[in-house]
Amino acid sequence: MKILVINCGSSSIKYQLFEIKNNDFVLLAKGLVDRIGESGSGINHKPANADSIAIKYDLADHKAAMELIVSTLTHPEHGVISDLSEINGVGHRVVHGGEEFSSSVLITEDVIKGIVDRYDLAPLHNPPNVTGIQACKALGDIPNVAVFDTAIHQTIPPKAYMYAIPLEFYKKYGIRKYGFHGTSHGYVSKKAAELLGKPFEELKIITCHVGNGGSIAAFADGKCQDTSMGMTPLEGIVMGTRCGDLDPAVVLYMMRALKMTADEIDNLLNKKSGMLGLTGYSDMRDVNRLAEAGDENAQTALDMFCYQIQKYIGAYVSTINGVDAIVFTAGVGENDQLVRAKVLENFSYLGLKIDHDRNDKNETILSTDDSKVTAMMIPTNEELVIAQEAYSIIHG
Repeated sequence: MKILVINCGSSSIKYQLFEIKNNDFVLLAKGLVDRIGESGSGINHKPANADSIAIKYDLADHKAAMELIVSTLTHPEHGVISDLSEINGVGHRVVHGGEEFSSSVLITEDVIKGIVDRYDLAPLHNPPNVTGIQACKALGDIPNVAVFDTAIHQTIPPKAYMYAIPLEFYKKYGIRKYGFHGTSHGYVSKKAAELLGKPFEELKIITCHVGNGGSIAAFADGKCQDTSMGMTPLEGIVMGTRCGDLDPAVVLYMMRALKMTADEIDNLLNKKSGMLGLTGYSDMRDVNRLAEAGDENAQTALDMFCYQIQKYIGAYVSTINGVDAIVFTAGVGENDQLVRAKVLENFSYLGLKIDHDRNDKNETILSTDDSKVTAMMIPTNEELVIAQEAYSIIHG
């Protein structure tokens, strides 16, 4: 059985093709189609056991992009399957499922309507997600499965997801915390339990998905208890281009005193703030480089970044009454030894001791053997989770 995983953006489609044999998920190929609808669009395709190829096309829309992905996967020279009929199902990353979708589902017209109904909650993500779904449905009668970023966070209790505004705004408009990066948080938290050799349900785990976007999540009793992102991915820690937590009155000030529109503020807070706004660079590698060179703004931004991660971890330690493991994942979490060390240095009061040699080598266990709390680095694999969810639903 073969499952195609699709992560569709407004002008790009990431894909991975898995073959399932005896419950093992083997990656056959992966790739990216970008600049859809623009000149110079094309595909970068990488078979599992061969070199990658890059080919330029003029792709008018996502339907044409999906047709290109299929023709590339079935190409006689660099393809990995002989025919479209070998693909038994498609798993789609969908960012926002609201309260309606607490688990992955087989996509029907009603499901598509439910995703469309949440466009206002995720205007940058849900529309291209639906575009990808429609493009795949146009390929033929292949089962499509929606895997929601928000689903795993539906176990968060009301005390953690409600906002203290008039109740009617929650009941009528669904204004509440939803959380994101759910497939990543779920994967690394369960992988941590597996590596520790203990039941997931018996562990208290705090996961740090830290990349250009970032969020922190707390797990106890086998469930997500809280997470840092809110109704949208803007809330929480400072990120590459997002501001993170912000006094709501700042927005009111911008509107009144600076005469900014809602759209201007939305663009500012989502795309021009965070590390980019503080330093001129959104990539933590550039921020680290500047800080090492003595740039005070970059050093302050780096300190803010690590401090806010520390603050969320500390808060979650108190709310779930302890912690067994702190796990780092995603681009920064998996590769930035400096950030991990700076974040972890303040948790000696928990009995956590950093093994700097392990941390410098990007090993899985970052703490010493006698630490009371285990610090870990686990590479995320959201595509694998989507493939597993799609397989589970399609298979049975």
